Amino acid sequence: MKLTLDSLASHLEQRLLPAYLVSGDEPLLTAEAGDAIRVRARAAGFTEREVHFLERGSDWDDVRASAANLSLFASRRLVELRLPTARLGAAGNNALLGLLERDDADTLLLILAPRLDRDAQGTQWFRALEARGGWVPVWPVEADKLVGWLRARCRRLRLEADEQALALLAERTEGNLLAAHQELEKLRLLAPAGAVTPDTVLASVADSARFDVFRLSEAVLEGETGRALRVLAGLRSEGTEQTLVLWALTKALRDLWGAVSAGGTGRARGGWQRQTAALDKAVRRAPRLSFRALTLRAARADRMIKGRLQGNAWDEMALLAADICGRSAAPAPQSMFK
Repeated sequence: MKLTLDSLASHLEQRLLPAYLVSGDEPLLTAEAGDAIRVRARAAGFTEREVHFLERGSDWDDVRASAANLSLFASRRLVELRLPTARLGAAGNNALLGLLERDDADTLLLILAPRLDRDAQGTQWFRALEARGGWVPVWPVEADKLVGWLRARCRRLRLEADEQALALLAERTEGNLLAAHQELEKLRLLAPAGAVTPDTVLASVADSARFDVFRLSEAVLEGETGRALRVLAGLRSEGTEQTLVLWALTKALRDLWGAVSAGGTGRARGGWQRQTAALDKAVRRAPRLSFRALTLRAARADRMIKGRLQGNAWDEMALLAADICGRSAAPAPQSMFK
């Protein structure tokens, strides 16, 4: 059974399945989903809890033996498995499949794992889990949905935040939901009568935005110049390797060229739904772009990073990001050598 974060609470009120899998790369949301399952299990009498941290090469025999042993302290128990990867290998697949096929009403299995790719979703243990238990895939909250997420959190904490305050809070915590949650908890203590204004946010919220190169690639394809430059500045301040940042920009450029060559649609290249939508936007403005000039700009940035051309590679990459967005901030380069 596939569940969502929104449907998990109502599901747990109605029933408790023998096994649950919570997968995703967003620490706050996966932790909250796991907590909700633990609370419901405890209320149902699963008062004992065993936690197994399974690293690569771990001995699954210990897990099997532990699950088979009768509890000395409680009649029902929660067995929690924390996986570092969804690629378990033959031994892990077989062991987990055996645990999921056990008919033991006194044992509830909770599996916590990173995001599952298509191959992991085709394994025997995953199909067994979907047949007998519940799967809760956790996805990051995208930038355009972050304000709505914060608004809902404010209602839960009895905070009244105006739209400007929410937008400012989203800007300062983008990419780090845990920081956003912590800042809201702090605002609940600091805000008089629960009222949150932009001044309140400016006075109390640290700049906790955690940027990554994939958000940069997405922003330039979306054509969001301001956001792309802000992400780029965040990457620079965090000391991200320049080669990795340039890779993200050139990948966006290659994806755009590939989409145009494939017939003018981002869907021709597949990928995530949001990436596809970003590519579609980029394709629509592609006729206004000079791919030769973009390639030269990327090559100039590469030479600057390698010390073969004078200049600031970060500034050159900022110009490249603006160019891909369709907002050129400087004349197009005529050569990669000067």
